[in-house]
Amino acid sequence: MSYIIRDAVEQDMTQVLDLIRELAAFEKEPDAVEVSVDELIKEGFGPTPLFHCFVAEVNNEIVGIALIYYRFSTWKGRSVHLEDLIVKESMRGTGLGSALYAEVMKYAKSKGVRRVEWVVLDWNRKAIDFYEKSGAKLLKDWYLVQMDKNEVEKFVSKS
Repeated sequence: MSYIIRDAVEQDMTQVLDLIRELAAFEKEPDAVEVSVDELIKEGFGPTPLFHCFVAEVNNEIVGIALIYYRFSTWKGRSVHLEDLIVKESMRGTGLGSALYAEVMKYAKSKGVRRVEWVVLDWNRKAIDFYEKSGAKLLKDWYLVQMDKNEVEKFVSKS
Protein backbone atom coordinates (compact mmCIF):
# COMPACT_ATOMS: atom_id res chain seq x y z
CA MET A 1 0.00 0.00 0.00
CA SER A 2 1.30 3.41 -0.94
CA TYR A 3 0.62 6.31 1.39
CA ILE A 4 1.76 9.87 2.06
CA ILE A 5 2.18 11.49 5.47
CA ARG A 6 2.07 15.27 5.17
CA ASP A 7 1.12 18.45 6.99
CA ALA A 8 -2.60 19.16 6.81
CA VAL A 9 -3.92 22.14 4.88
CA GLU A 10 -7.18 24.03 5.30
CA GLN A 11 -8.87 22.04 2.53
CA ASP A 12 -8.31 18.83 4.53
CA MET A 13 -10.42 19.88 7.49
CA THR A 14 -13.70 18.38 6.22
CA GLN A 15 -12.07 14.95 6.02
CA VAL A 16 -10.26 15.57 9.32
CA LEU A 17 -13.60 16.31 11.00
CA ASP A 18 -15.04 13.10 9.53
CA LEU A 19 -12.22 11.16 11.20
CA ILE A 20 -12.76 13.01 14.48
CA ARG A 21 -16.42 11.96 14.36
CA GLU A 22 -15.39 8.37 13.60
CA LEU A 23 -13.12 8.41 16.66
CA ALA A 24 -15.94 9.78 18.83
CA ALA A 25 -18.16 6.88 17.73
CA PHE A 26 -15.33 4.40 18.43
CA GLU A 27 -14.95 5.91 21.91
CA LYS A 28 -18.71 5.52 22.50
CA GLU A 29 -19.32 9.30 22.43
CA PRO A 30 -20.88 9.78 18.97
CA ASP A 31 -22.66 13.02 19.91
CA ALA A 32 -19.77 14.66 21.77
CA VAL A 33 -18.08 16.42 18.84
CA GLU A 34 -18.89 20.12 18.86
CA VAL A 35 -16.05 21.49 16.73
CA SER A 36 -16.81 22.55 13.13
CA VAL A 37 -14.77 22.66 9.94
CA ASP A 38 -14.73 26.46 10.16
CA GLU A 39 -13.41 26.29 13.72
CA LEU A 40 -10.69 23.80 12.73
CA ILE A 41 -9.62 26.13 9.92
CA LYS A 42 -9.68 29.23 12.15
CA GLU A 43 -7.81 27.61 15.04
CA GLY A 44 -5.35 25.59 12.99
CA PHE A 45 -4.48 28.00 10.20
CA GLY A 46 -5.03 31.51 11.54
CA PRO A 47 -2.34 34.00 12.55
CA THR A 48 -1.56 32.05 15.75
CA PRO A 49 -2.45 28.40 15.10
CA LEU A 50 -3.44 26.41 18.18
CA PHE A 51 -2.60 23.02 16.68
CA HIS A 52 -0.64 21.24 14.00
CA CYS A 53 -2.08 18.30 12.11
CA PHE A 54 -0.43 15.55 10.09
CA VAL A 55 -2.56 13.55 7.66
CA ALA A 56 -2.11 10.12 6.14
CA GLU A 57 -3.35 10.00 2.59
CA VAL A 58 -4.07 6.98 0.40
CA ASN A 59 -5.34 7.49 -3.15
CA ASN A 60 -6.11 11.17 -2.43
CA GLU A 61 -8.25 10.25 0.60
CA ILE A 62 -7.30 11.22 4.14
CA VAL A 63 -7.43 8.00 6.14
CA GLY A 64 -5.56 9.06 9.26
CA ILE A 65 -4.51 12.07 11.29
CA ALA A 66 -2.30 13.01 14.20
CA LEU A 67 -3.28 16.31 15.81
CA ILE A 68 -0.76 17.90 18.19
CA TYR A 69 -0.19 21.14 20.04
CA TYR A 70 2.41 22.65 22.36
CA ARG A 71 2.09 22.62 26.12
CA PHE A 72 4.39 24.03 28.74
CA SER A 73 5.56 21.94 31.66
CA THR A 74 6.87 23.70 34.74
CA TRP A 75 9.32 20.81 35.11
CA LYS A 76 10.29 20.12 31.51
CA GLY A 77 9.54 23.29 29.55
CA ARG A 78 8.04 23.03 26.08
CA SER A 79 6.29 19.74 25.37
CA VAL A 80 4.04 18.39 22.65
CA HIS A 81 0.60 17.00 23.41
CA LEU A 82 -0.75 14.40 20.99
CA GLU A 83 -4.46 15.14 21.15
CA ASP A 84 -5.58 12.44 18.75
CA LEU A 85 -4.07 9.80 16.52
CA ILE A 86 -6.87 8.48 14.33
CA VAL A 87 -6.81 5.89 11.57
CA LYS A 88 -9.95 5.11 9.63
CA GLU A 89 -11.31 1.78 10.83
CA SER A 90 -10.92 0.13 7.42
CA MET A 91 -7.22 1.11 7.38
CA ARG A 92 -6.25 -0.05 10.87
CA GLY A 93 -3.52 -2.66 10.94
CA THR A 94 -1.85 -1.31 7.79
CA GLY A 95 0.97 0.55 9.54
CA LEU A 96 -0.53 4.00 9.03
CA GLY A 97 -0.94 4.55 12.78
CA SER A 98 2.72 3.68 13.33
CA ALA A 99 3.73 6.04 10.52
CA LEU A 100 1.71 8.92 11.99
CA TYR A 101 3.09 8.19 15.47
CA ALA A 102 6.64 8.22 14.10
CA GLU A 103 5.95 11.54 12.35
CA VAL A 104 4.85 13.08 15.66
CA MET A 105 8.00 11.84 17.39
CA LYS A 106 10.24 13.14 14.59
CA TYR A 107 8.48 16.50 14.77
CA ALA A 108 8.94 16.64 18.55
CA LYS A 109 12.62 15.80 18.21
CA SER A 110 13.11 18.44 15.52
CA LYS A 111 11.52 21.05 17.80
CA GLY A 112 13.69 20.07 20.76
CA VAL A 113 10.82 19.36 23.14
CA ARG A 114 11.57 17.47 26.33
CA ARG A 115 8.36 15.43 26.44
CA VAL A 116 5.53 14.14 24.28
CA GLU A 117 2.38 13.23 26.14
CA TRP A 118 -1.12 12.00 25.45
CA VAL A 119 -3.96 10.07 27.02
CA VAL A 120 -5.39 6.70 26.10
CA LEU A 121 -8.60 5.07 27.23
CA ASP A 122 -8.03 2.23 29.70
CA TRP A 123 -10.04 -0.20 27.56
CA ASN A 124 -8.12 0.50 24.34
CA ARG A 125 -5.77 -2.44 24.82
CA LYS A 126 -4.35 -2.38 21.27
CA ALA A 127 -3.30 1.25 21.64
CA ILE A 128 -1.89 0.67 25.13
CA ASP A 129 0.15 -2.31 23.93
CA PHE A 130 1.43 -0.31 20.95
CA TYR A 131 2.47 2.64 23.10
CA GLU A 132 4.19 0.46 25.70
CA LYS A 133 6.02 -1.46 22.99
CA SER A 134 7.26 1.87 21.57
CA GLY A 135 8.86 2.75 24.91
CA ALA A 136 6.15 5.06 26.27
CA LYS A 137 5.31 4.92 29.98
CA LEU A 138 1.72 4.71 31.18
CA LEU A 139 1.38 6.84 34.30
CA LYS A 140 -1.26 4.91 36.21
CA ASP A 141 -1.05 7.05 39.34
CA TRP A 142 -2.33 10.22 37.63
CA TYR A 143 -5.94 11.18 36.88
CA LEU A 144 -7.09 13.18 33.91
CA VAL A 145 -9.10 16.10 35.30
CA GLN A 146 -11.31 18.41 33.27
CA MET A 147 -14.32 20.72 33.38
CA ASP A 148 -16.57 21.27 30.40
CA LYS A 149 -18.02 24.66 29.48
CA ASN A 150 -21.12 24.22 31.69
CA GLU A 151 -19.05 23.19 34.72
CA VAL A 152 -16.74 26.18 34.25
CA GLU A 153 -19.74 28.51 34.05
CA LYS A 154 -21.23 27.01 37.23
CA PHE A 155 -17.94 27.34 39.06
CA VAL A 156 -17.41 30.94 37.99
CA SER A 157 -20.97 31.92 38.91
CA LYS A 158 -20.40 30.61 42.45
CA SER A 159 -17.09 32.44 42.94
